[in-house]
Order: sequence, then structure tokens, then C-alpha cells
Amino acid sequence: MMVSVTDLQYVALAVPDLAAERTFFGQTWGLTEVAEEDGKVYFAAEGREHPYVIVLREDAERKTDLVGFSAASEDDVRAIFAQVQAAGGKIISEPGPVPGPAGGFGFRFFNPDGRAMEVAYSTARRTARKLAKGEAIPEGISHVVFHSPNHEALTAFYQDALGFRLSDWIGKFMVFLRCNPAHHRVAILPGPPALNHIAFDVTSVDELMRGLARMHESGIKLSWGPGRHTAGNNTFSYFITPNGNAVEYTSDLEEVDEDTWQVTHYEPGPQTIDQWGTGRIITGTVPHAEMQPDKGLWQVPA
Repeated sequence: MMVSVTDLQYVALAVPDLAAERTFFGQTWGLTEVAEEDGKVYFAAEGREHPYVIVLREDAERKTDLVGFSAASEDDVRAIFAQVQAAGGKIISEPGPVPGPAGGFGFRFFNPDGRAMEVAYSTARRTARKLAKGEAIPEGISHVVFHSPNHEALTAFYQDALGFRLSDWIGKFMVFLRCNPAHHRVAILPGPPALNHIAFDVTSVDELMRGLARMHESGIKLSWGPGRHTAGNNTFSYFITPNGNAVEYTSDLEEVDEDTWQVTHYEPGPQTIDQWGTGRIITGTVPHAEMQPDKGLWQVPA
């Protein structure tokens, strides 16, 4: 029986200007700084129990160090480890103690594109709180979108190795994968192996718009939005951090009933990626920048 990871837990980033990125995620974007150790800064989201959702460290080049997923138990970690091995993942570290302030039990590996990933079980939990109206800060991490030179093979890897399920396709070029009731925690597009963006859930479209206003007042460039996608039905506004990382506020992401869900193959087109049409009428906004291969590929995380 296939064992699935339970959630997307965090993304670890290396950036040339740590101070600027630290200020952005902690003061502007709305995450909470929870730890600093071994040159890394850890941020949590107030509305979820994950011990952290973003990790930052300083490096001469911008790169993605690690993407972390959670598992339900140590036994599940071991089972997923076996699945990753069987699917051809290159192992970085076998199941054992996990570094970092949350501790736990897990392992690390490279996916077929060379992206370092972690699967871990930890009893460390933050106390989540209900966000007040008008805070307009992330409730939690929502999803990541990757580019891959072989997106269909990478899709199969996520299914075979980590237990992801197929939610929807747009044409044959964008796939949405889930590991819990959220419509997608991972989506994959063709292209050079790169991280397209990291998305964060806010509690409503009103909070998304309030967050957009705060970004504007803080001098953070809007790169696409606001709008509403069709696959997943979630709203969106995308921004670029001081170090060039793409981040998204999103709300209303669809939830999946595993017993009744039917995969939809949406026709590609402007109204599919932006059903309101608002994201593309604002001068200068673009859905996806030209991507370059991630400089962190095939590198053991620091």
C-alpha cells in the first residue's frame, strides 16, 4: 500500500542579501521569526502548527536549498524512504535524527531533477491561532510550483515516491498534485529545473487584497494579479522578494473529497489561468518569468 507524505512543511532558501530577505519575510510578508541557529533563520506562519515554513541563509548565489514534507509517523518515514529508493531517488541521508530546531526523524534525497528534499516526522508543533480580520498575513504555507525538463516523469516520481495524487491538468503542460485534502501542494510545469514560486494561504480574498495593499505601500513589486485560477479555484497575487524569489498570497484553495474527485483536463488559455481576467489587465504584470536552472541542484544542503 502506498504511503503518502501528509503536507508541505517548509522551503529553505539561500540568498545573497540575508538581511533584506529576513526583513521581508518577517516584517512585510507576515511570517514570525522563531529561531536562528547555524547561520539559518527560521520563520513560522501564525495559523498553522508547522514549526517553520521558510528557512533562510546567506550565500553568494540565490538558490533553493531544500524542500521539506511531513510524515505521519516514524514508520511512515521508513515506508516513504523505501518508496523513494524504489522510484530511483538518490539518497542524501538515511532515516535518522533531523537537523534543525524542530528535531524529529527523517531522511533527505535528491529527486530526478536534482532537487534536495526532506521527509520527516516530528512531534514539535507550534500553537496555531485564528487570525483576526485585517491582519492579512499568511495562515500557512500553501504550495510550491516547480519547472522540470521532464515534467511528466517528475509527476510520476511524486506519485510513486511520496504518495501524491493527481488533482487536475491544464492541457499537457501543468499538473496539480495533492497529498492531503488541499487541491495541490505541488504543481509542475515544463522548463529548466527551477522553483517557480512559493504560495502562502491567507484566510479570504479580502485578506489577499489587504495584503496586496500592504505590499504596494512597502514598495514590493506586484508581478501578477490579483486574479483567480481555475484549477484549484484559488485567488492569487504574486510578488518578488528583495532577493528575486517569487511568492504568492492565495485564498479559497479547493478541497478534495478523495472518494468522489474526478480529474479535470482543462483547456489551456487565458481564462483558465485567470478566470476573472483581472491579473492580465494590469500593465506590466506577467504570469511567469523566464526561468533559469536552480543553482542549488545536486548540492547537499548546508
